[in-house]
Amino acid sequence: MVGGSGEYRCLESLKMSFFGIGNMTADLTLSASKIEEIVDDLSREIANRHRSTPNLFVAGIAEGGLGLSLRLAAKMEEEFSREIPTGSLNVSFHRDDIGTNPIPRNCTPTQLPPEVESSTCILVDDVFFSGRTVRAALNELFDQGRPACVELAVLVDRGHRCLPLKPDYIGIELNTEVGQVVEAIVGEVSSEQDRVIVL
Repeated sequence: MVGGSGEYRCLESLKMSFFGIGNMTADLTLSASKIEEIVDDLSREIANRHRSTPNLFVAGIAEGGLGLSLRLAAKMEEEFSREIPTGSLNVSFHRDDIGTNPIPRNCTPTQLPPEVESSTCILVDDVFFSGRTVRAALNELFDQGRPACVELAVLVDRGHRCLPLKPDYIGIELNTEVGQVVEAIVGEVSSEQDRVIVL
């Protein structure tokens, strides 16, 4: 995953402390506490849109989106005082590079709640780049059923889209160079291991 160019924007609570202008975002590190702020803002934004939405569930794209999806669902459960079903999506069989990159032996399987049909799915990933992983995730999701609506939430949108896809919820937006690397680690619960690093 990759990050880079001059100006980056985050959610309102972080804009003042993280807004900068230049030719490239280099050697940026977001701490665990800042990531917790971003996750709080993401969950609040989703909750505000879906307070009255029935049959809502959250699905994380394996492997990067799983921890974030569970954290978002837990925060939404606190907000709604009700259970938010969660699931995982294994995109291995829908990747468009499957011919050159073999499927890993150890990977999280697709496991979704039974109410996929006609539900609203919040699809979650850590870093949104070309859009190819999300495209594969949508194919896998619709193999399991036909949700009424799918929305995409990402921790980092680092640009360079190759497909006509756009997140509905963005934690932090980076203008990046293709050759840079964005590493995002977000666990199921907040910990000092959480980080976003741009190299």
